[in-house]
Amino acid sequence: MALNKAEAIVSSCPVVVFSKTYCGYCRRVKQLLTQLGASYKAIELGEEREGEEIQSALTAWTGQRTVPNVFIGGKHIGGCETLTEKHQQGQLVPFLLMLV
Repeated sequence: MALNKAEAIVSSCPVVVFSKTYCGYCRRVKQLLTQLGASYKAIELGEEREGEEIQSALTAWTGQRTVPNVFIGGKHIGGCETLTEKHQQGQLVPFLLMLV
């Protein structure tokens, strides 16, 4: 059930950040996306009724157990480090522009 919910969210939004409000890495990712003018949906797992189940489902789906867990265009990107590296290499903005 939680995996179906996560998949539905990812398929319905071009950019999704599974996050926790107290996580500094999550804040960095959301700030970067905001600075780039990207529209994204943040799913705050600590505030979701099924947050723990969704996070477990994401672990099974992506192999990543930590947050932030970022999806762009339905594709799993990774976490803060991966997103930051893509931005530093000039790959993130073109990837986001493909969604427009």
